[in-house]
Amino acid sequence: MPFLQIDRRPGAIADTCALVVLAAIAGIAILTFADYGLGWDDFTHSQYGNLLYSYFSSGLTDQKVFSFVNLYYYGGGFDLAAAMLAKAMPYVDVFDIRRLLGALVGVGGLFIVWRTGRRIAGPWGGLAAILLLFICPLYYGHMFMNAKDAPFAVAIAGLIYAFVRALDEFPNPSPRTVALFGLFLGLTVGTRVMGLITGVYMGAAIAFLLAVETVQLGIRSALARSLRFVALLAIGLPLAYLVLGLIWPWGVADPLNPLVAVKYYSKFWEVPWREMFEGRPILVPDMPRSYVPTLFSVQMPELFLGLSLAGTAGALVAILAGKGTPASRARLVLIVMAALFPVALVMATRPVVYNGIRHFVFITPPLALLGGLAVEWVRTKAQNLPRLAQGALAAAFVVGIAVPAADFRALHPYEYTYYNRIAGGIKAADKMFMLDYWGLAFKQATEELDEYVEQHRRSLPQGRKLRVAVCGPYFAAAAELGPRYETTYDSRNADFYLQLGEFYCAQVKAPTLVKIEREGVVYATVYDVRGRPFPSVFAAGQ
Repeated sequence: MPFLQIDRRPGAIADTCALVVLAAIAGIAILTFADYGLGWDDFTHSQYGNLLYSYFSSGLTDQKVFSFVNLYYYGGGFDLAAAMLAKAMPYVDVFDIRRLLGALVGVGGLFIVWRTGRRIAGPWGGLAAILLLFICPLYYGHMFMNAKDAPFAVAIAGLIYAFVRALDEFPNPSPRTVALFGLFLGLTVGTRVMGLITGVYMGAAIAFLLAVETVQLGIRSALARSLRFVALLAIGLPLAYLVLGLIWPWGVADPLNPLVAVKYYSKFWEVPWREMFEGRPILVPDMPRSYVPTLFSVQMPELFLGLSLAGTAGALVAILAGKGTPASRARLVLIVMAALFPVALVMATRPVVYNGIRHFVFITPPLALLGGLAVEWVRTKAQNLPRLAQGALAAAFVVGIAVPAADFRALHPYEYTYYNRIAGGIKAADKMFMLDYWGLAFKQATEELDEYVEQHRRSLPQGRKLRVAVCGPYFAAAAELGPRYETTYDSRNADFYLQLGEFYCAQVKAPTLVKIEREGVVYATVYDVRGRPFPSVFAAGQ
């Protein structure tokens, strides 16, 4: 019978495994999204989404969104979508909606990476790429709660996919490809104006293609083909501008506004603060050039690091000395540029960097694609090896995926704080780097405090709210605590002290009521400070 027939297409097993993996990740995300707490930016982004909703629902007359702190310099597609869902489902907590939406967007990004990986590295390379991205703490850990950087990473992954498709169809990209290009270009630049950097990736790929075809076909023919390719893709620009306007209306209120945003973000606008890097509290404008590569080297799982570096080296060899078609080699130029150029640019220009490497989530999809390429090259070479050697290589890959996945389970829901064994895990990293800089541990800490208060309410102050001094995301703490508590910075008259396990929070000598730990590292603590006033919630010198 037809439904009992075995699919014998080349790569069918890999494709089936990829779909199973994607379904499993989606299932895990749906079951666990509510575990992730609130961070520093949740409230402002939720407000931004409401203002965007009001702007469109008022017929573009309510323009408060154009003066809301500095968020109008960003696109708000994710925030707008969350606000729309919240309006449609008023009985569901808006932050639960945001967490679930983030999870679904992240899984969508994994799907896009699979499709891209399948094009450049075949079915097994595509499967490897999504597995590598899944064990990437910068991607998986942030997709639930990072409303700017994670959607931006997915948009760039989509743009890479669309441009890879276009190069496969060079010099005549299909209407569907042109539409995908316009859609993802609009989402990329409309999410963060920094998306304009993708023009460098695409320009490098086209320039390479033109140079190689000039040698093969002559300058006139090569130039004509490249110009035709660019002209056909340009048909997608009106769609890109429409999408940009929908998710970033300020960006189209004046044609020069994107450049105004670039100028704004080229200068640091906040009062500098210190963050822990390599064991020293350093002002964020003074972070060394090594900041980004160092954090990548200690936060990415070893398999991810090794395969992405091997894939990069192999791609450079294939670009410069490979026998593939010019278009296939241009695809590699695109992906290598997407993975390396942002890091090289930051190291060269040394802008202000902070909050770990959360602003670089967008380079993890191309790094995973390069890792998938490495896996495919190894798999191809291994076909000539004995079965035992092939099995050993497959087992090594499985173990390399399983170990960080098990670490994620132990860290949950703080997967984004993962540090690899090169760094000594989170125990060694705790003294060297920032861990829970988002403050997600407040959710679990406040839940356990609430349990304590419920059990001891007769011995606690009556007739008023319980005062909680906070060191960490203040508004997140207030929301997590609920109406029976009053959050404050007043450390002298507080009942409890809720602190993150970061260097800038004051340590106090008081009974510990709650301690949130992973692998022996303290993420958050609640102290009973009744009758024990202390100078400040912040450590001296902060």
